[in-house]
Amino acid sequence: MAERVPVRCPACDREHAYMAPTYPCACGAPLALPVLSGGAPEQIAHKSWDESWVRLRCPDCGRTDEWPMPEFDCACGALIRLPVAGEAAQEAGSLPVGAHQAGAPPEPTGDVPPPPTDRPPFRPVTIRTGRDALTAAAQFLKWLGFGGIRLAGDRTANGIDLRGDGLVAQVDPTTQPTAARDVECLWLNCANEDAVGAFFSLAGYAHDARLRADQLGVPLFVMDLTGTPQPVNDAADDLIRTGPGGTAG
Repeated sequence: MAERVPVRCPACDREHAYMAPTYPCACGAPLALPVLSGGAPEQIAHKSWDESWVRLRCPDCGRTDEWPMPEFDCACGALIRLPVAGEAAQEAGSLPVGAHQAGAPPEPTGDVPPPPTDRPPFRPVTIRTGRDALTAAAQFLKWLGFGGIRLAGDRTANGIDLRGDGLVAQVDPTTQPTAARDVECLWLNCANEDAVGAFFSLAGYAHDARLRADQLGVPLFVMDLTGTPQPVNDAADDLIRTGPGGTAG
């Protein structure tokens, strides 16, 4: 299993214990992202798809693929990207210790509360398009136990992207942090339909959006390109623990 490394947020100076995700190569070998030891984390103001991938070579079979750059959402609201040794560094033999750890299953990048024992392991959907983000969020909601998950149709009517039994969800696949008005829109839909809500964002949330979500009790999740949603507030932690048994809100 990849080791946790200390990472300091460049925005608020808060220190985190970060574990790099591990991905399965096509040959079946686990490939842990080689986070550069002592590298400077970067705050992402405007997310770009082209800058969100790194080319890495599998040390077992030699296959080269593109993998999502390691990112995490700090409690201060900043989206942080970590430096990785790419293919050129691999060819030079300068990978950090622990870049390849045999036998390690894929790991989420955040501190997701442990799921109930009756849930199977979550299988993420790699995100390369906005449609993939919807699919990843839908799969996660099904994993939480919500039934009847489906696309909501024309989102211009009320902003809702996904619906389920007693659930409405919104997915923001853009490269800009989600605004407070989007969080408020989801909350209003929850109140009107007496439903549980969940918000998923690829670029994180503006500071006022996080504050508003905490006031309204709206669960916020952030997704990196691995397709594994991570909770960013207490309401999201509660939704993971309770699933459909939580209070609508």
